[in-house]
Amino acid sequence: MQPKKDKISGDCLGVGRRKSAVARVRLRAGSGQITVNGQPFNVYFRNEIEWKQLIDTVDGVGHRETVDIDILATGGGPMGQAGACKMGIARALIAFNADNFKFLRDNGFLTRDSRMKERKKYGLRGARRGVQFSKR
Repeated sequence: MQPKKDKISGDCLGVGRRKSAVARVRLRAGSGQITVNGQPFNVYFRNEIEWKQLIDTVDGVGHRETVDIDILATGGGPMGQAGACKMGIARALIAFNADNFKFLRDNGFLTRDSRMKERKKYGLRGARRGVQFSKR
């Protein structure tokens, strides 16, 4: 994976994916603000577990107060988007400072969670659930 930087603004870029959610992350030197779709992350994500995923990534490498993060999240639900944001932030942190790679890789921030929803099969009500048996 090649770290990416914006040629015009110099921002560090990262894309994260989880389930059907995609998060596009822009990271730049700043004061520690994290915004998701134009809102503060603790307003956009209402659950503390989702906040923790974003904060742990930045806290782990010690850049919580030194970078501003702007995230555009689409698709999926809140937990999927939070997982996508976590991965996108980790990829952007590598572009920001290559020394972060070992910590992020060892702690699983760069690993794509490949679990997806199983498709519905014909003749069934869902992916595996069959129709209810009726004796009469």
